[in-house]
Amino acid sequence: MDEVLKIVNDIKAGQIRPMYFLMGEEPYYIDKLSDFIEQNVLSEEEKGFNQTVLYGRDVSVEDIISTCKRYPMMAERQVVIVKEAQDLSRTIDKIESYAENPMPTTVLVICYKYRTLDKRKKVTKQLEKNGLVYESKKLYENQIGEWIKRVLQGKNYAIEPKAAAMLVEFLGTDLSKINNELEKLQIIIPKGSTITAKHIEDNIGFSKDYNVFELRKAIGDKNQLKAYQIAQYFADNPKDNPMVVTTSMVFAFFVNLLQYHGIKEKDRNPKNVATVLKVSPYFLKDYDVALKNYPMRKVSAIVAKLRDIDVKSKGVGANALPNHDLLKEMLVEIFN
Repeated sequence: MDEVLKIVNDIKAGQIRPMYFLMGEEPYYIDKLSDFIEQNVLSEEEKGFNQTVLYGRDVSVEDIISTCKRYPMMAERQVVIVKEAQDLSRTIDKIESYAENPMPTTVLVICYKYRTLDKRKKVTKQLEKNGLVYESKKLYENQIGEWIKRVLQGKNYAIEPKAAAMLVEFLGTDLSKINNELEKLQIIIPKGSTITAKHIEDNIGFSKDYNVFELRKAIGDKNQLKAYQIAQYFADNPKDNPMVVTTSMVFAFFVNLLQYHGIKEKDRNPKNVATVLKVSPYFLKDYDVALKNYPMRKVSAIVAKLRDIDVKSKGVGANALPNHDLLKEMLVEIFN
């Protein structure tokens, strides 16, 4: 995020590079930077003749170079944005000839999502020398909570740890999806407020009492009554609680628990455990309880059983079994 802010601040200060090669596994910041350049480098009057948006599936590298070599009309510069440039992955190296001597009156933005250039190649070195190469890396799950907190702080909001954890648990590490949900909340919640688990439940549709991480907590606590109550709720609301998602997340919990068992006692400080397991520190207390309730041998056996149930949840060899029966089977295997 700090690198993105620097790029944005440099552009605001008039320090505009002739080339921006935006690449990496996390598309969120690639889109944000591309959108910022598209909206802010040229005035509204200049954009009509001097801003061009191309798509990788529709053009060749030669087309891009040809467009970049045009002169701006009644403006200091033109902006050429190439979206979905990963579709040009087989020929992207041809941009090297342009990168060696880019047009000073053109700002070329290449959005190369889900891929990266080899940093040892000459094309990458030329792009770095005469422009800017930014790699947008995927955040680990245990980093997303802090990212949510920082994004909201910048917009004068705070968020409860549980509310942030709920977003991560249900939306995963997709920053764009999480940001979309945060923007919805900001429409209805006044600035200066703290976003709570109830806000998430009421406005995004997650139940704070009947959700997967409450199920995992009940399992970790060996609270069979609560676990079966949640399972019944899932069975009654299958569209909102797909069996495939439930089994995969419970499976991930026990895989992490197995890893936890493998961490030496002297290394079991919260920061290290959260890093090794790649989970939010908020959930560590759940793992600490489960660690005492499930010895390593039992966890290994549960992981093996959950693999079989996951296969069944996908309809392999168990087409006739309803969700309720699969959920019951999963809990029986865990608690026995």
